[in-house]
Parts: sequence; structure tokens; C-alpha cells
Amino acid sequence: MTDATVPRPAVLLLSGGLDSTTLLALAHKQGFLLHALSFRYGQRHKLEIEAATRSARAYDVARHVVVDIDLATFGGSALTGSGDVPKDRALAVDQSIPVTYVPARNTIFLAYALALAEVTGASDVFIGVNALDYSGYPDCRPEFIESFERMANLATRAGIEGRRLVIHAPLIRMTKREIIELGVTLGVDFAATTSCYDPAPDGAACGRCDSCQLRLKGFAEAGLTDPARYAPAAAR
Repeated sequence: MTDATVPRPAVLLLSGGLDSTTLLALAHKQGFLLHALSFRYGQRHKLEIEAATRSARAYDVARHVVVDIDLATFGGSALTGSGDVPKDRALAVDQSIPVTYVPARNTIFLAYALALAEVTGASDVFIGVNALDYSGYPDCRPEFIESFERMANLATRAGIEGRRLVIHAPLIRMTKREIIELGVTLGVDFAATTSCYDPAPDGAACGRCDSCQLRLKGFAEAGLTDPARYAPAAAR
């Protein structure tokens, strides 16, 4: 920071999951004045928004905006109701793009983040994408983030007027274990986060979808017990 007495505003995409909550804790520690941005986009459950709201309050963000868009209108993803969420998938073997990929989701989310950044005078946008321990989504790769940043500086008033916009993705080259270990050092309450693609009606995680498998693997590799609540058949 150039002036510790005047924190720089930043926009942070917050899903309520393990990664974005760790990102929130990191950006908070760095002293940014955070405007958190979450989405009701037609996903299967409301747990993400509830978790994001808890995290936003815990880190005393300047503003938490929840935007309603309906990507379920287009279909094309199991996360918005088009088909079943795959379970027990061999992630290390199957590198295809899974049916849980939501078409253009991160592109759309980042476009909203740019709009909020321009209104708040923020030059920094944070997103918790990861390209190592992830489900194979094309919009989580470094190439996508770099290309979007270039586009952002061509397509916005801020960029044209010389206030360069930076898309921060500090978790992008970290393993899930490393993200969890970082979160632990930052004091993240992982029990308050949600990662499951297909939770039970009472909110218990399934333990079998791609996201649950990656999360459990990360905690195991870190030598820790995941504090999330799992359905009895998937208890860890």
C-alpha cells in the first residue's frame, strides 16, 4: 500500500467456498478496502450465498453485493440443474471438462466485477481460481486470467484513462493443500465454508463430487481433518 491510512478499494469475487474465503482473508490482511461480490446464478442450492454472507461479515467488508442472474436459463451445466452431478470421478485420470462446468461463468462474473470496480474506483479485482487441484474448467487457467486483464484495460473507462486494472489470482498455481495451509495461517474458519456441488437438504456435503474429493484430498495432504459437515455415508 502506498498510504496505510487510506486503504485501496478492491473488488473480490466471493462464493463462500474454501478458495474464495482464503482469498478474502488474504486480501483483508493486505489491507484492501474490500467490496465482495457474490451471485445467485441459478445454482442448485443457496448454501453458497449463506456461506459468502458469513465470510463477508467476518472480515467486515465495506460492501457485499449479491447479484441475481439466471444462468440456468441457458442450461448446459449440472450445477444449474442440467443433469446429475457426477460422483466418485477419478480426477487424476479423467481430464475432460466435466458437466459441472457452467458455460462462461467466470467471464460473466469478472465482467460484473469490472463494472463494480469502475464505480468504486478500484484498480484491483480478486478471483480465487486455481489451475492445479481443480475440476478442469477452462476459465480457471492463467491464460484466461491474463487475457481477461488485457481485455479489461481495453474495454473500460478506467483502462482508457490510465487507471490500469489488475486481476489478482494469487491461488492459481497453488495446490489445494497449499491453499488450506495458507488459510490456516490466516485463521480461516473452514467449517463456515461450503464446497459441495450436491449437498443434502440439511446442508451436509456429499463427500463424493469432484469438489468434495479435492477438498478432502487437500486436508488429508495437509495432515488436517476437514471441519465441514458431511453426510453420514461420506463422513471423514
